[in-house]
Amino acid sequence: MKITALRSVLGGCLLAMSLSLLAKEAAPEAADPALEARMVKITSELRCLVCQNQTIADSNASLAVDLRREARALIKQGKSDAEVVDYMTARYGDFVLYRPPLRTTTLLLWFGPALMLVGGAAVLVIVLRRRSRMAADAFDADDELGDEPGAVDAALASANAGTPGPA
Repeated sequence: MKITALRSVLGGCLLAMSLSLLAKEAAPEAADPALEARMVKITSELRCLVCQNQTIADSNASLAVDLRREARALIKQGKSDAEVVDYMTARYGDFVLYRPPLRTTTLLLWFGPALMLVGGAAVLVIVLRRRSRMAADAFDADDELGDEPGAVDAALASANAGTPGPA
């Protein structure tokens, strides 16, 4: 009886594994490969509003799926790539663009990281120049015990020698 049970379990496993051989790659939603390529090109320039670190083309969020479907519908209507991007920008703002335009409202976005890097380097140079001009006695002296190896342990041992231990 054990052998027949083992055979049926193995047969079930083999059947389940063989079903994966019948799986196929999902067909694109558009029958026209040129339309699908245009849609992917356009949506790879737009940011997913849910994920924010992925493009609409890469995201699996339901909003991204809806936006891909909307972009595909606009392309089928004969809209140009720029018109589709303009539609999305008008509806969701410049935030939907992966590369927002250079405007006065986005100057900090474009040049902020470089300004912070330059500012940090300037502060570092100023601090290092001031420290190099200071006299040696202006700095805190190192603890005398820290200069010799094992000195801290010896000081703690001598301090504990005079105190009674736990009873």
